[in-house]
Amino acid sequence: MTLLTRVALLLAGVVAALLATAGPATAHGADAPNGSDYRAEVTAVTPARPELRVRVVEAGARLELTNTGGEPVEVIGYSGEPYLRVGPDGVFENIRSPATYLNRTIAGDTVLPAEVDPAAAPAWQRVDDGPTVRWHDQRALWREPGPPAQVRAAPDREHRVRDWVVPLRATDGPLEIRGTLDWVPPPDAYTWWVLVTLGALAVGAVGLLPAASAPGRRALAGLGGLLVCGGLAAVLLTVGRVRDDGAEGIGGVLGGLLTGQVWALLVGLGAIVAGWRALIAGSPASVADGNRRSNVDFVVALAGACLALFAGVTNAAVFARSVPPVPWPATAARVLVVLVVVAGAGALAAAVLRLHATGRSAVTGVEAAKR
Repeated sequence: MTLLTRVALLLAGVVAALLATAGPATAHGADAPNGSDYRAEVTAVTPARPELRVRVVEAGARLELTNTGGEPVEVIGYSGEPYLRVGPDGVFENIRSPATYLNRTIAGDTVLPAEVDPAAAPAWQRVDDGPTVRWHDQRALWREPGPPAQVRAAPDREHRVRDWVVPLRATDGPLEIRGTLDWVPPPDAYTWWVLVTLGALAVGAVGLLPAASAPGRRALAGLGGLLVCGGLAAVLLTVGRVRDDGAEGIGGVLGGLLTGQVWALLVGLGAIVAGWRALIAGSPASVADGNRRSNVDFVVALAGACLALFAGVTNAAVFARSVPPVPWPATAARVLVVLVVVAGAGALAAAVLRLHATGRSAVTGVEAAKR
């Protein structure tokens, strides 16, 4: 297989992965953001109810209410009307409530149908059989095009934007979800991109070592180990996004991975498999010939390209956002993304250099034989 053919196949594989990933990726968390500079937190449910649990999910984009009690609880909309009802018989939404439509997108720009009337009797429609509901709530979001005045005056400081309240109604009286919304200064994205660039260049430089030499074989094993680490980091990021969507337990996480994040998961797992293959081919005990090592280089290049693009660049918004869409500290999320991009882009560059050198050696050998 010539170098041109290999490169063509590599590009075709990347394009195919892009097309396959585009649809499911946008389905993740509906319109969940890739990060935010506004930190929403739930501080209390008053009066306290042990059967009610409320938390923020999707990097602050939605509130989640779980009611494990025997009586339903209503979420009150923006005009004081019943909006949602959640309890032992499932989740219902009031199709007469404006909030039912406004909260379908984070922008709150859904056109209201004619039957909307917050003063009318509720018309309940079942939307889920479980005890948990998630929704965008404009009271817990900052929806203006620019930041608040205090943030514009001192953008390098953390600011309390507002305290918010979402009213609830139970059979025995009213309740409230109380929370806060804070501005958190974003990080310097330039620093993180410098780390990514330097790391990828350093890894790519190992592709200059002669592929057939002992250092070249060790380099292949090193690329394999790095790909394995990058693949594991990609899997962790994927699991983190599913957890941030609200998934709990092994079953919930697996369900989220297989429905909303399956392609990102496959990219990470593919990088692990490709890296393991490179580790074996580059080990001292391996007796792989030049053709087999060349095939491994191609696999490494393809896995690296997919890893960098679909698990790294797609998560790179965390470099410029203070609140990432994972349930971990922001710095940990950024380090994982750096590892993914460096492993993917560096492995791609090194493998392409090795393929190019192998192709030139093959051409030189053929020309020498003709003489």
